[in-house]
Amino acid sequence: MSSVLPSSPADRFVGGRETPWLVFLAGFAAMYGPVYVNAARGLWQSDDHAHGALVLVVIVWLFWRIHRQLIDLPSKPAPIAGALLFGLGLFVYVVGRVVGISILEMGSQPLVVAGALLLMRGPAALRLAWFPILYFIFMIPLPGFLVDAITGPLKQWISAIVVELLYHLGYPISRTGVMITVGKYEMLVADACSGLHSMYSLSALGTLFMYIMARARPLHNALMVASILPIAFAANIVRVIILVLITYHLGDEAGQGFLHGFAGMVLMLVALVGFFALDTLLARLLPGRAAAAPGAP
Repeated sequence: MSSVLPSSPADRFVGGRETPWLVFLAGFAAMYGPVYVNAARGLWQSDDHAHGALVLVVIVWLFWRIHRQLIDLPSKPAPIAGALLFGLGLFVYVVGRVVGISILEMGSQPLVVAGALLLMRGPAALRLAWFPILYFIFMIPLPGFLVDAITGPLKQWISAIVVELLYHLGYPISRTGVMITVGKYEMLVADACSGLHSMYSLSALGTLFMYIMARARPLHNALMVASILPIAFAANIVRVIILVLITYHLGDEAGQGFLHGFAGMVLMLVALVGFFALDTLLARLLPGRAAAAPGAP
C-alpha cells in the first residue's frame, strides 16, 4: 500500500513558480537597497523630494496587488526584448552608481523591472504591471535645469494670483516679483511652496487616483489626465493663500513654524478633494461602469 504525504509549504515553495521571483527580488534588493538608504538619508529629507519615500511605498503596494497574478501567468518569455531592456537598465544603474547621479540610479528601475518581467513571463506580465512600472517615474528626481526653467514662472503666476485675490478681499497686500508684502510682513514665495516639485508630487497623487478609480470611459480618463496639472496649480494657490493669512493674522513665527508644515498637508488635501469632485462630476455627466483595477478583488 502506498501513501502520498502532503507537501509542506516549503516543499511547494522551493523549486516552484515563486523561486525565480525570489531570485529577482533578492537581486533587486541588493542593487537598490543602498540607493534607497542613501535617498532616505539625503534626497528624501528635502521638501522638494520628500514624496519619494511615499512613492516607493505605493509601488510596493501596487505590485503586491498583482503579485499572485504575475506568478500564475504562463511563462512565455521575450528573451531579446527582455535582455535589451534589462541590459540597458543595468548599464544606466552602473553609470549612476559610479558617477553618483541619483537621476540615473532611480531612472534605471523601470528598465530593470520591465526587462525582468519580459524575461520571466513575457509581454503579458508587462501589460499586467504597466502602471507600477510607470509609477517609478515619480521617484526620479527632476533635472535642475528643468526645475529652474519652470519654477520661476510658476512662482510669478501664483504670487500674482494670490495678491490679486487677497487684495480684492481687503487685505493690505502687494508684491514685488515673488516677494509678497502683507501688512508689516514680507514673504518670499519659495520653490517648495509653488514650484515644479510640488506639481510633480501632486501629479503622482492624481495619477494614482485615476488608476484606483479605473473609469471605463476614455473621455472621462482623458479629462482627468488634463485636469491633474490645473488642480495641482490651484492647490498651490490655496497653500500660499493659507500661509499668507497665517502670517498676517498669527505672525511670522506661526507662518514659518508648525503651521507651514500643516499647509503642506492642506496642499495634498485640496488636490485630493479636487480630484474627487471632478471625478464625481464626470461620472454623473458621462455615466459608465468603473473597470476593475488589476489585483482588485
